[in-house]
Formats: sequence, C-alpha cells, structure tokens
Amino acid sequence: MTREIISTDKAPQAIGTYSQAVKIDNTVYISGQIPLIPETMELVDGEFADHVRQVFKNLSAITEAAGGNINDCAKVNVFLTDLNNFVTVNEVMAEFFTQPYPARAAIEVSALPKGAVVEADAVMAL
Repeated sequence: MTREIISTDKAPQAIGTYSQAVKIDNTVYISGQIPLIPETMELVDGEFADHVRQVFKNLSAITEAAGGNINDCAKVNVFLTDLNNFVTVNEVMAEFFTQPYPARAAIEVSALPKGAVVEADAVMAL
C-alpha cells in the first residue's frame, strides 16, 4: 500500500488538522471543500450557485493535483445548510460532471465551517 498526501495552492489550504487529500494506491480521499477562494481564503461573494461553483472548482483543482479530473470521482457528498437549494446543486454539478455521474449523497446540516452554506467532499478512483 502506498500513501501520498495531495496538496495544491489552487485550492484552499487546510484550516485544521487534515490534508486536502490523501491518495492510497489508486484511490484519492478528498477532504470537504467549502466555497473559499484559494488566494484570499475568504468565502466567495454572490448567490448560492456561485458558492456551489467555487466548491466544485476547489474539488476540481485537488483532483487535478492528484493526477485525475473531477469526472474520476466515484462518490461525492454534499452538505447543505438548506436542503431547498438541492435543485441548484444539481444544476451546478451538471456544469462540472459528465455522465455517468458519480454516486452522491446530499445532507442538510445545521452549520458549516466559516459560515459556509455548502460543502462537498469526494472519493476519486484513478
């Protein structure tokens, strides 16, 4: 078994005791991404869709740093502070993913780090 830490400056740096991603053999476990702009480490401005886009931009940057792309994700978990925004998540995901889509869960939570309204993590197979 080989274990490698994946890190890129094109995604927000970890704000806690975790890595952006860990690659074990051909599987990459990507930590939750909130809509932080990597250069400023501040939440993106704009509508909910803009927040979701930033989350998937961050995930995309990490998948690329690991040697793949976002369409290599086998499983995505999306955490929302308001499940009523689920339709928007679907619309934005369609901008980033092509069919066949990854397996996914969407879960409403009471709060997210830094007051974010959306977070997503993923498991990628290379």
